[in-house]
Amino acid sequence: MSAWAPGDLVDTVDPEVRDSVAAFLATVETDLRASVVSDDPLISEVAAHLVEAGGKRFRPMVVALAAQFGDPGRPALAPSAVLMELTHLATLYHDDVMDEAPMRRGAASANSRWTNSIAVWVGDYLLARAAQIAAGLGDDAVRLQARTLAQLVRGQLDETVGPRGGDPIRHHLRVIEDKTACLISASARFGGMFAGLPGAHVDALAAFGTSIGIAFQLSDDLLDIASDSAQSGKTPGTDLREGVPTLPVLYALAAADTGPDSRRLRELLAAGPITDDALHAEALFLLRESAALKQARETVHGYASEARHHVAALPDGPARRTLEALCHYIADRTG
Repeated sequence: MSAWAPGDLVDTVDPEVRDSVAAFLATVETDLRASVVSDDPLISEVAAHLVEAGGKRFRPMVVALAAQFGDPGRPALAPSAVLMELTHLATLYHDDVMDEAPMRRGAASANSRWTNSIAVWVGDYLLARAAQIAAGLGDDAVRLQARTLAQLVRGQLDETVGPRGGDPIRHHLRVIEDKTACLISASARFGGMFAGLPGAHVDALAAFGTSIGIAFQLSDDLLDIASDSAQSGKTPGTDLREGVPTLPVLYALAAADTGPDSRRLRELLAAGPITDDALHAEALFLLRESAALKQARETVHGYASEARHHVAALPDGPARRTLEALCHYIADRTG
């Protein structure tokens, strides 16, 4: 993967800052690859597996965009982006073990290629490397990294245990905030901190990161239902086939509509993973036509609007225009 290939996300970056962001991401890509090298060839090979598989590099991009409000050339910024991406990659190694996933980013997952134990330990190695980088950035970076990792683990645990009698929809949104959005919020905070911004602007960026992080994850889940494979990067309805309770599914299960299509959709979804091809096609069609999908889109728009509200507290200019464009992109990408 090239250092600047986050898909259509590039189109959201204002031309006045595009070259700066591209150069930053190129540096991060080089440093990221160097950060996973170990004296042990096996660790190096497994740790580089997902780095080389590519990805959106969304978290480093958020660091870069936040830094545009201050001095984007400060030396601590690139390491902070690397530690955020390392933390994210570590969670993917662990997630694939828990989910027994055979594939990740179009390639065999680390656990299926090398065993679960090796994947877990290499995920831990990436967290250790992230901690080393944070230590080199000072106490504030260590505290933020530790706080973010604790929130992420809490979200993963909550997802594993389930709502425990509470509202499944509120539980789902809280899991996304803790498991996914916290890293994006921390990325925005790092960008503001190390670019020399005042505290109020750093806080606004972190709040933006939380809201846009939730919207980003929800829109990814909607793409699995509403898009074709070329847009989403995976076979449509994969989450349905695996029984993953995404927001449209939860809205459909909670719907009070007694119409025949809604009743049939709830019947199919309540059965869990839908592995039969005919039933899967039926459920996917009904979900695409349901009020639940519209309701989920409105929720994405709500979080994107909330993110725009936080952006409004930041200085006007190309950096702010880019964050506003990012909000619109994420709100609109699901139709």
